[in-house]
Amino acid sequence: MSDVMGQCLCGAVRFRLSGELRNVVICHCGQCRKWHGHVGAYTRVPISALRIEDERSLSWFRSSEKARRGFCRDCGSSLFWERIGSDQMSVAAGTLDEPTGLSTRLQIFAEDAGDYYEIDDRIPVRAPGATGT
Repeated sequence: MSDVMGQCLCGAVRFRLSGELRNVVICHCGQCRKWHGHVGAYTRVPISALRIEDERSLSWFRSSEKARRGFCRDCGSSLFWERIGSDQMSVAAGTLDEPTGLSTRLQIFAEDAGDYYEIDDRIPVRAPGATGT
C-alpha cells in the first residue's frame, strides 16, 4: 500500500501514514462518542509509520490512565488515540484523504452504544469487555 495522507478540518495538522493500515474498527464507548460526537472510527498503524508533517496546532489530552487523544487545537478535529506505552497509533479514519482502501471490519464496546442509534448488525461485534481501538 502507498502512503495515505490525512489532516484536520482546518489543515493545521497534517500527517502521512506508511505501510499497511488496519481496517477500521468502530468504537461505541462513551469516551469515543463524546470525543467524536458519535462513534469513533479508527484505523491503526505502528507509531513508526506515522509521520506528522505539520503539527503547529496538535495538542494531546490524557483521556484516562491508559490513553491519550490527539486533536487540533484550532478547529477541534479529533485525530489520534494512543494507548500509553504502546508502539501503535489509532488514527481517526475520517481524517484520511481518499481513497483509503479501508473497510469497516469490527465494532467494539457495542454494549455502550448510545440510545439514539442501532448497531449495524452487518459488522461483527467484539465480545463485551474487550478493549482497544
